Amino acid sequence: MSEAIHEKIKGILMDELMLDVEPEEIEPETPLMGPDSLGLDSVDALQLVVALDKHFGLKISDAEAAQGILINLKTIAKAVEEHQAAS
Repeated sequence: MSEAIHEKIKGILMDELMLDVEPEEIEPETPLMGPDSLGLDSVDALQLVVALDKHFGLKISDAEAAQGILINLKTIAKAVEEHQAAS
């Protein structure tokens, strides 16, 4: 996976969601929601979906797709790379 995509997604998380963590604390497999996570809620998830569309053109069309993509940095990066490869 592209380190540049990971870093851009981290930047989006920090800028768009104003997380109360340092970027270095966000590992590729750190969960975004749930126990031992970054603490995102449903409003944050919606903001992230909008930001991913704005920055990468990645459209997440339904809640089921979002659940599979918005797991962690690694799953988001994979979806972005797949979208870019298909474009």
